[in-house]
Amino acid sequence: MADCEEALSTMKTPWLIVLFGLWSPACAGIPTIAAVPDAAPDAVGFESLRFESQVDGGFVLRGPDARHQLVVSGIDGGGQVQDLTQVVTYRLDPAGVVQVDSTGLATPLANGQASVTATVAGGPVVTATICVERLDDAPPVNFANQVVPLFTKYACNSGGCHGKSGGQNGFRLSLLGFEPQEDYEYLVKEGRGRRLFPAAPDHSLLLLKLTNAVPHGGGQRIKRGTHDYRTLRRWIVQGMPYGSESDPKVTRIQVLPGHRTMGSAAVQQMGVWAHFDDGSIEDVTHTAHYDTNDKRMATVDEGGRVRVTGEPGDVAIMVRYQEHASVFRATVPLGAPVDSLPAPRNFIDTLVGAKLKLLGMPPSPVCDDATFVRRVTLDIAGRLPTPDEAERFLTDPDPAKRDRWIDQLLAGTDHADFFANKWSAILRNTSNDPQTYAFYHWIRQSLYENKPYDQFVRQIVAASGDVTRHAPVAWYRQVNEPKKQMEDVAQLFLGVRMQCAQCHHHPYEKWSQDDYYGFSAFFTKVARKAPDDNGDFRIYNRRGEATSENPKTKQVLMPTALGGPPLSLDAQADPRHALADWMVDPDNRFFGRSLVNRYWKHFFNRGLVEPEDDLRATNPPTNAEVLDALAEHFVASGFNLKALIRLICQSATYQLASMPNEYNGKDTQNFSRYYPRRLHAEVLLDAIDAVTGSKSEFKGLPAATRAVQLPDSSMGNYFLKLFGRPTGASVCECERTSEANLAQSLHLLNSAQIRQKLTGGRAGDLAAGDGGDDKKIHQLYLLAYSRPPDAGEIETAMAHIRHMGPQQKQEAFEDVIWAIINTKEFMFNH
Repeated sequence: MADCEEALSTMKTPWLIVLFGLWSPACAGIPTIAAVPDAAPDAVGFESLRFESQVDGGFVLRGPDARHQLVVSGIDGGGQVQDLTQVVTYRLDPAGVVQVDSTGLATPLANGQASVTATVAGGPVVTATICVERLDDAPPVNFANQVVPLFTKYACNSGGCHGKSGGQNGFRLSLLGFEPQEDYEYLVKEGRGRRLFPAAPDHSLLLLKLTNAVPHGGGQRIKRGTHDYRTLRRWIVQGMPYGSESDPKVTRIQVLPGHRTMGSAAVQQMGVWAHFDDGSIEDVTHTAHYDTNDKRMATVDEGGRVRVTGEPGDVAIMVRYQEHASVFRATVPLGAPVDSLPAPRNFIDTLVGAKLKLLGMPPSPVCDDATFVRRVTLDIAGRLPTPDEAERFLTDPDPAKRDRWIDQLLAGTDHADFFANKWSAILRNTSNDPQTYAFYHWIRQSLYENKPYDQFVRQIVAASGDVTRHAPVAWYRQVNEPKKQMEDVAQLFLGVRMQCAQCHHHPYEKWSQDDYYGFSAFFTKVARKAPDDNGDFRIYNRRGEATSENPKTKQVLMPTALGGPPLSLDAQADPRHALADWMVDPDNRFFGRSLVNRYWKHFFNRGLVEPEDDLRATNPPTNAEVLDALAEHFVASGFNLKALIRLICQSATYQLASMPNEYNGKDTQNFSRYYPRRLHAEVLLDAIDAVTGSKSEFKGLPAATRAVQLPDSSMGNYFLKLFGRPTGASVCECERTSEANLAQSLHLLNSAQIRQKLTGGRAGDLAAGDGGDDKKIHQLYLLAYSRPPDAGEIETAMAHIRHMGPQQKQEAFEDVIWAIINTKEFMFNH
């Protein structure tokens, strides 16, 4: 923490920053809450035990392959729950029916019934019944239900192995096992059946490769004699059955528990159930596949045991079995005392504060006025405050001045310019022709007049005619195929990434190929006429029924909204209007949540769901209550974008300081402080122009055009490209990059472009102008940082100017400006 305090104090001294790069937005304090050691909890404090995975009548193990993962929890007097699965002692009565190992895994020994009792020495006990059935009546192994999941578990059908396009070394599997019938053909019938040998199953090439008994590029995946090996071997002995149509099919999977608050370095055993269409349930804990969404916070082994690292916050474990997915969420408190929170200004603060209390993570204090006026002006208007604006704000005693300044920014044209730049990029407005300009100006005007977001989206999605009559038609110039139109609409306006479902079932979601092609059917009637003499084309709705065909099944699909029934529309109707009706319906959970999450990320540098356009059940928000409340407020406001921005910026959460305290330095997801970020490329160039007093020129545009006003994302400019401006090649905001690199540093320090700006603008005016040099430095600091310089900064700059002498006064001011634009305080919004 001392390093951070030193960095903060030197942030105001450009000379030290340039030379040593002391301040960094990643500078973080070290939490002082001691980590809980990964030791077995004792019985003290536990008032009761419970089996998390118990069903009515106890547990049932059916057949020789059956297993059941016991999950035992201890509950203390305060209602806190802790996993004790590998801590308790298991006792079975009678013995010989079932065995339970030290991990809590129960396996059958003989037909019958036994009671299993879990106890902690000197503490409470819990008892359940386990029944074993059909141990000697081994049913045929079902290929889709039992074999394919093993290929997924051991990554055999992953994209880096045999699941990639074309397979691996002559053997191909469908990606993640989504096409089990094809996998069966590849494995059993391809290559004259050389991979399987029922007469001597242990000599089957499949098992020899998996155990690495013969050279295998993937190394050893399975050990001989294990449960999974025995399952594969028994399937081969049985003659490699595929299974019959009447065999039960998985309808969903369930994770137990679904959520748990866990101490630092704690562990949690999960149980995973597969629910079948015949009403039966099977434990698939040791067959399912697991992924964590943040490996810094938690790891998970192949048996479903989660271990958190002590990083505070929320972490999700995605569980996948066949085409079904579910999630386990863990909340890891820091445990510090939260004695006070900033006074809540709206429901955002109430909900964020409740989460911080739950985590035991004290937030940073509210930022000072200078920080706020610069931060909010950059975030809403994409520019620096002028020195007069900054000075008036800093000297204004009105307690409501922050709210008034937010309203003033939202009413101005700079806000429309900045957000039109954002929307033009993600709407792929990139052709640099009259249609590009028309679409850009339509976007800008829509934002300036605060057009309701539902109308804004409808006018794009259902655009018809030509650009001269309806500018959003230009969107169909870049996105000119039904599948791509559907994918862009889903990702941009619904926060759903459908691309994976084009070829196979979505690996992280419930969407299938039928969902993909049914959704794309909304765009199959979009037709275009060839460009006229002016280069304009025309979009229209052609006659006929709107349908789309699944290329794999050849099934003809009607337009189908995500999760909804197929629609039967009139042959004359434009299906896109039906799509827009569904999208903007107040009950649609995709539409409002997607937009508020996107705007939340704009202002906080991190979405409540990250990435901001990937909202799915297996990627839960870090604060679901905030996301839901924001979406509900947004819909209730009539999809008012400016009201949403006002709500966010007025919150105390947005106005927190960026400097961490001794507890929240590692927080990256709970908004206990403001997360600094480098200025967008366009904003940074405009800021440099403002401080140097030298305007950048853009070919074909008026001289007064600022970088944030560029209508076309593809317009060439080396500075903008170097600092990560998106090209508009996709709807993903990930195209815009903020990562620092050496080329950027060298460009700011010593490029011809920066030297030209320094010598051709403000420095000469300052050197020749009247008034004291200290007042000129004061104005420079107000312009660059929205704050006055302190005494040390004034003296440092004045000493340099005196050292250079009157004959080199312009060069001295060039040095001062050069130092300012190279500070991280200038380059970052903090």
